[in-house]
Amino acid sequence: MVKPNALHPSIISRLDPEYVVFHNEHLINLPQVHELPWDPAIRNTLSVPGSSSPLSVEREEDYNLSRSKVRVFTPEGSQPESGWPVFIFFHGGGWTLGNKTTENAFCTNMCKGAKCVVVSVDYRLAPENPYPEAVEDAVEALQWVWEQGASTLGIDPKRIAVGGSSRQVCSGGNLAAVLTHKAAQLYPPIPLTFQLLIVPVTDNTASASGVPHASWLENKHTPWLSPERMLWFRRQYLPQERTRARWDASPLLAQDEMFRSVPKAWIAVMELDILRDEGIAYGKKLLKAGVPTEIKTYRGAPHPIMAMDGTALSVGKQLVSDAAAALAQALETA
Repeated sequence: MVKPNALHPSIISRLDPEYVVFHNEHLINLPQVHELPWDPAIRNTLSVPGSSSPLSVEREEDYNLSRSKVRVFTPEGSQPESGWPVFIFFHGGGWTLGNKTTENAFCTNMCKGAKCVVVSVDYRLAPENPYPEAVEDAVEALQWVWEQGASTLGIDPKRIAVGGSSRQVCSGGNLAAVLTHKAAQLYPPIPLTFQLLIVPVTDNTASASGVPHASWLENKHTPWLSPERMLWFRRQYLPQERTRARWDASPLLAQDEMFRSVPKAWIAVMELDILRDEGIAYGKKLLKAGVPTEIKTYRGAPHPIMAMDGTALSVGKQLVSDAAAALAQALETA
């Protein structure tokens, strides 16, 4: 009997051995979302296993915005005189899956590790709400934090970071990157301190041919995020092909001068992810624009490692720890 998520023989020797064991125990029989008839109920059942449990924080509250919701995590301890720094976070899921609960563990790790308020945005999802609805929700969440965060959340609006990560496909990293450019274009602009991008989608014109990003072809047999799966998510969010090259869908394609107005960055990519090279290319474009940027590659890791930090996967734990440390340093020195 063929397993729906069996590892391809060509990739096994390149993968982190701990991941291979975990995959064969927990992932090999999971269905592939792009091979199922679409039903919104899939969002309630299809998830990457292996996450750690949420950490304890001072409080967790939900707020309604005009078209979306946010979940706010406040750290334990005394609020700084100037207010808490804040991290606006976007979950993964290919713009199609996930919600404000999906990555509670990661949010509480950032809240506790970086001693900041975390605002997790429950943006509208495709295919019911395709591009640009998620982008609009991202901008509204930023404006809400900027205008009401001090009085409602006790935050310092001079220390706002944004970021996104992934359990399925890094729509979160995509939205965070797009938001840094949107923030600079608002009137007046909203200054941001930092962007933390984990396995981001930065180029929605990329193809399985490996042009212009070789990792799409090199890692075509990688587990969990195959080219076919990624293209399925793209079609849900960006059904009109003409929109895929717009910079607020593909931030890598933003004009060079736009990169000079965005905050410093920390970008994590996985060696065996099809999205690896577009994440690296985005970091290089930031560096070319003079934006301090660290690009970190996790060896032997496929796309969804961040969501597996609660298992025996050392690389998953390391990624979450590194992200919290990078965020903490950026907010402390802002």
